[in-house]
Amino acid sequence: MPRRVATVPLLGAGLLVLAFSACRYNPESTALAGPGWPAETWPVSTPAAEGFDPDSLAAIEADVAAGVYGSVDHFLLIRNGRAVIDTHYDRTYTLPSDAPDTTDHPYNYSHPNWHPYYHGSDLHTLQSVTKSVNSAALGIAIDAGLIPGVESPVMPYLQAYSPDVSDPRKAAMTIEDLLTMRSGIDWYTEGGYGNTDHSTIVMELSDEWIRYIIGRPMDAEPGTVYEYNDGASVLLGKIITEATGMRADLWAAERLFKPIGITEHYWKITPDGETDTEGGLYLKTHDLARIGYLFLRGGEWEGKQIVSKAWVDKSTAPVVADIAPANEQVNLGYGYQWWVPDQENGRATVFAGNGYGGQFVLVAPDYDIVAVFNAWDIDAPRTTWRLLQDRILPSTRR
Repeated sequence: MPRRVATVPLLGAGLLVLAFSACRYNPESTALAGPGWPAETWPVSTPAAEGFDPDSLAAIEADVAAGVYGSVDHFLLIRNGRAVIDTHYDRTYTLPSDAPDTTDHPYNYSHPNWHPYYHGSDLHTLQSVTKSVNSAALGIAIDAGLIPGVESPVMPYLQAYSPDVSDPRKAAMTIEDLLTMRSGIDWYTEGGYGNTDHSTIVMELSDEWIRYIIGRPMDAEPGTVYEYNDGASVLLGKIITEATGMRADLWAAERLFKPIGITEHYWKITPDGETDTEGGLYLKTHDLARIGYLFLRGGEWEGKQIVSKAWVDKSTAPVVADIAPANEQVNLGYGYQWWVPDQENGRATVFAGNGYGGQFVLVAPDYDIVAVFNAWDIDAPRTTWRLLQDRILPSTRR
């Protein structure tokens, strides 16, 4: 059964559904004046006050609680900076008795010490949403003038590894090529993450991640072919470290997390001392919402520009306009390590961070909405990926 967290009025989940149903949707209702901002917790409002149909939201939450969308750990819905749904679902995660590897290892995805929560805390794995957060940290470094721009070549930042640039395509690779998953680096993904030959699996079990990535051959001209590549995101973290003189996680903590009130996090560190910027970040659900809200507000936080609006706009635009048919969803785009699941005329109507197992931060700028889902469904097809567009937005008054 779901339980409410402390930031929501003290109602049981069942009582909350009844309260939603008893409050009829009033299309003339108006939200409280001005956007809210989280302090230690998010401000709380009601669905009706923020322009939702309460009956529709109650039905959505009931379906999430019933498992229609898989094993969701937390569902947080924010409009105008105020939480209207904030539900944690108690799940039991244990090591399967038939698990092939019972090692307590950060990349054993079956081990409950690491997935989905970090050692029993309320820090939840973000998996590839890490990429979106790291992109924001990179943008801050560019804003600060520590990196000339996204057109900068990658290899000068990796000179300590004496990269083989005999292939001119590798020498030509730029930061933007990494950001948009058009690196040109061959990344073997056939069979998905269940295949032990998958390049990401090989990398995660290796001792020298950077050396493994830059040792991969090229299979395309950089900037020309979209191919999802976890290694590209690791290289972005290394570039932050080289450019700022601070390891990427420490840079993000100081220049991104601290200014927006994120005080607790965990970030996996690779065996050779690099930040795992492809999937190693753990945040509380409420703090992942701060990242989404920062981008919803164009990089500004209570009057202070944390990351430039230009970076936010580029990051969340469909730079790669349509990556179908490689993906089943049509109209799917990709920006600077952010997904664009819906777009109109080159503009994102919804942008998102998307992580393995059901980690989503979904932002609908036209509606002033941030929705966050944390889950742990690494084998099941059920997902909340389209729940915002398919059910929440239709129940919303602009």
